[in-house]
Amino acid sequence: MKQIRLPLTKQTIETLRAGESVLLSGTILTGRDCAHKRICEILDKNEPLPFSLKGETIYYAGPCPAPEGKVCGSCGPTTSARMDSFTPRLLKLGLLGMIGKGERDESVRAAIRENGAVYFAAIGGAGALYGNAIKKSEIVAFPDLLSEAVYRFEIEDFPCIVAIDCRGNTIYQ
Repeated sequence: MKQIRLPLTKQTIETLRAGESVLLSGTILTGRDCAHKRICEILDKNEPLPFSLKGETIYYAGPCPAPEGKVCGSCGPTTSARMDSFTPRLLKLGLLGMIGKGERDESVRAAIRENGAVYFAAIGGAGALYGNAIKKSEIVAFPDLLSEAVYRFEIEDFPCIVAIDCRGNTIYQ
């Protein structure tokens, strides 16, 4: 299993191949469809985002409240297709990685190739495992969205599969 340190670099992304198992460690953002919609509304108004997407990896997830003694509760992946209409735009802003569940449409695969990005698949139903891999959590934007706010997580040994590599190769075909 390949160990990957985040934030991602173009050099690291170029070494990844669809189907490889990886353990991610470092920092990621979270964002589901409500956060993606809000991000695009801000961009439509030509206003600055409250955080930068450049070089970031977004985990499509909404964390559950942390039980006593933990940083985060269960935090399983959301179906990525719900973010497909927003993704090409965010990749153009410098987003390099995405983590989620399930296939992406052809427009996302093309944007991944064009922008030299990568899409990782997380394991559906493994929310407790992912919650335990989160070592630090803070809200970065949109606290009114509650679990759908944008969080910054520090993660350690977060298991994923390279689902779409920077060449557009995919595990789904």
